[in-house]
Amino acid sequence: TQNGLSLICVCLSVLGLDSDESYEGTSEASFKDAVVYDGTQRNNGSLPQENGIRKHRTTLPAPMFSRNNFSVWGILKKCIGLELSKITMPIVFNEPLSFLQRITEYMEHTYLINKACLLSDSIERMQAVAAFAVSAVASQWDRTGKPFNPLLGETYELTREDHGYRLISEQVSHHPPISAFHAESLVGDFVFHGSIYPKLKFWGKSVEAEPKGTITLELLKHGEVYTWTNPFCCVHNVILGKLWIEQYGTVEILNHSTGDKCVLNFKPCGMFGKELHRVEGYIQDKSKKKHCVIYGKWTECMWSVDSQTYEANKKAEKKGDSKKQKSQEEPEGADNDDADDMPEVQETVAMIPGSTLLWRISSRPQHSAKMYNFTNFAMSLNELEPGMQDHLAPTDCRLRPDIRAMENGDMDEASREKERLEEKQRSARKDRSKDEEEWSTRWFQSGTNPYTSSQDWLYTGGYFDRNYSDLPVIY
Repeated sequence: TQNGLSLICVCLSVLGLDSDESYEGTSEASFKDAVVYDGTQRNNGSLPQENGIRKHRTTLPAPMFSRNNFSVWGILKKCIGLELSKITMPIVFNEPLSFLQRITEYMEHTYLINKACLLSDSIERMQAVAAFAVSAVASQWDRTGKPFNPLLGETYELTREDHGYRLISEQVSHHPPISAFHAESLVGDFVFHGSIYPKLKFWGKSVEAEPKGTITLELLKHGEVYTWTNPFCCVHNVILGKLWIEQYGTVEILNHSTGDKCVLNFKPCGMFGKELHRVEGYIQDKSKKKHCVIYGKWTECMWSVDSQTYEANKKAEKKGDSKKQKSQEEPEGADNDDADDMPEVQETVAMIPGSTLLWRISSRPQHSAKMYNFTNFAMSLNELEPGMQDHLAPTDCRLRPDIRAMENGDMDEASREKERLEEKQRSARKDRSKDEEEWSTRWFQSGTNPYTSSQDWLYTGGYFDRNYSDLPVIY
């Protein structure tokens, strides 16, 4: 049952959904018996400067709490007939990040964008962009915690001089929840922006998450614009069974300047699990000539190879598979109506001779399992560096007291602060309703994406001028 609740949390975490209404009787207390991570006292989990260069932290101040003592039925029985987005999860099922910080993890492999900026061939640039699009969802694997739902008007900024970019995001709508972000190169090479419109579907044993919204990448040096949408995410075994996640669906990346297109197929698991996590696609030019095939796993790596070599390898593979299939029979009783079992065997990607490696996922830290399965990049996102508070916008996620308390291991305080902030948000919404006042976004405005003609939220500029005098007090 604990896994079942985790699964709902995972699905909500993909979309950043959670209710700001709480259900009576859901206990958040009794979190004080935490085990101190390796017994070492840390200053916000940070590492000191070394040779004048400040390193980002590689751990959190406290480990995650056990979720084993919480009953899924105790929560779900109060939510029968409600939309999934209306379910309030105990804070123990959260992770100490806001959804605005979670979508910032798109930027973990920014080196792929920087690489695309340096390439002279448009097909090679598309390969790098396609690898970046796949890498953007890689951090979701095994992340069972739900990020905090952003408050209306909440923001997050991230400047990474070592990776050459800065980013600003804002929660521009609460109902429905919409998060908008804008990242730009510090040397003027690229702009990367988008907005996430979450949508959930419940299918009985699974929950399907569709992160609607357009992702746009502009390579300014080449005068090129790429757009795409993220794949579907399916969380299996909502009520019973072992947690596992699937990404599936077709992702089309279009170069609006050249007409080049990359079609990526995030494959469903399949009956025997052979396709689990696999991604396969191709790149074609505006005349629909296929130039190469891209293949790999979104949890591991992506390769590129010419089409002829790939097809020859496929034919040889099919011959071998047909022989195997004749000798393989599904064991009696393998069909389980209560759970969708994840395949036990997860073979690594078999490289086709002549392939070029486009991207490989970075190893997670050894203690990641104790730290919400965070990557090294995620570990640094809520770090409040010395002096940072003096220039951050007062709406920045790092200043949220509930997230900070959870990160520091004080779950009782985190729960109290979360409830206080949600009540403050409800009260502000009621006051605006009485005065017939509309919420006004600060850094983004609703508009039309000029390349896709779809609804989007576009950055209006000015955030990094550091004039925050007219921002609302949301914390």
